[in-house]
Amino acid sequence: MKKYECVNLTIDGDVATVQLNRPEKRNCLSPTLHRNMVDALKEVAAAKCKVLVVTGSGDSFSAGMDLEQCFLEPFDDPQRFIEINTPCFEWLTHLKDFPGVTVAKVNGWAFGGGFEIASICDIVIAAEESVWGLSEINFGIFPGGGATWSYAHNMTRKQALFYALTGATLTGKQAVDLGLATMAVPLKDLDAEVAKWVANLTQKGRAVLRKTKEVYEKSLGMTFQESIDWEMAKMWELSRETNDDWIRTALKSFAKREFKPGLQSYKLTKDV
Repeated sequence: MKKYECVNLTIDGDVATVQLNRPEKRNCLSPTLHRNMVDALKEVAAAKCKVLVVTGSGDSFSAGMDLEQCFLEPFDDPQRFIEINTPCFEWLTHLKDFPGVTVAKVNGWAFGGGFEIASICDIVIAAEESVWGLSEINFGIFPGGGATWSYAHNMTRKQALFYALTGATLTGKQAVDLGLATMAVPLKDLDAEVAKWVANLTQKGRAVLRKTKEVYEKSLGMTFQESIDWEMAKMWELSRETNDDWIRTALKSFAKREFKPGLQSYKLTKDV
C-alpha cells in the first residue's frame, strides 16, 4: 500500500479503511486529499474488498471542502480550478459506485462535502455527538458537487430544504431520524459498533453484496413489474457467477438444519 499525505489507508483481508487525515483542518477536503482519495480507492478496488469503511482522524469526520485551496485561490485561473476540483468528482463517484459495501463511520463534524460523503455511503454509523450541516447557504451558494443529490435522496423534501436553506445543524441522533444515518451510538462505542457490523458483512458473499446494491439502485426508478423482471435477470446472473452456490450448498445445508438463515450467514464456497 502507498503512503498518502492526507489519507491513511489500511487493507486487512476483505476490509479496507480510509481515514481522512487533516486533523488540524478538521479533515477538510483539499486538492492533495482529493488526489490521494482517487489513488487510494483504486487500491481498494484492486484488492476487491467486500467492505470499505470511511472515517476521519481526530474529532472530525470531515468539515467539508477546503474553501481557500479549492475555490478562492484558483478561482481566477479556470484551468487550474478545473484541475484541482475534477479529482473530487472522480473519487466521490467512485465511492458512490463502489461494488462492495461502503460504511461511513462518522466520528465528529460532518459539514458540506463531509455531509455528502456520509450521505452517499451505503451504511452510516454515527457518533450521537457528531454534528452535521449544510453550511453553503451561509456564504452565498447552494450545496453542489453532488451534495444536493445526496441530501435529496436521503431526506424528505421538507427536511431537506429546511437544512439546505437555513444552514441549521443536527446531531448524529437526529441524522438517524432524518434518514441520513443508519444508526447512532455514543462516541465511546463507535469503534465497537462499526467493527461488529463490518464483521457481519464480511461473512456475506462478495457477489451477492454487489448485486444487492445493483438491484436496489436500479429498482428505484422502475415500475413494480420492471423491477420483478430486473430482479429475476440479476438472480440468474448471480446464480451463473457463483455456480448456483445458494442452491447447491446453502439451501442443501439448510435442508439438513445445519444453519438458520434468519439468524445466521452461510459462508458460500464460491465467493467471487
